[in-house]
Amino acid sequence: MAHHPSAEKRIRRNAKRAVINGNRVGRIRTFVKVVETAIAAGDKEAARAALKSAQPEIHRGVSKGVMHTNTAARKLSRLSARVKAMA
Repeated sequence: MAHHPSAEKRIRRNAKRAVINGNRVGRIRTFVKVVETAIAAGDKEAARAALKSAQPEIHRGVSKGVMHTNTAARKLSRLSARVKAMA
């Protein structure tokens, strides 16, 4: 257990940040899932629109520090390749 005020504050801050970061990651997952369901349904226009809305959300996750740059690039690359392959 923390005994110094700064360590106690750090514990409180980490708990708050964990909730915020968890919400951010969940939001990204939701946007990606919308793209994947549109791909599974075979609706190319919906998949393209969903990808267009998911892309800034994934980039926002990178800028906020909840996702690594290369992870975001890989996810976007794979999603866009799957949408492109629907033709």
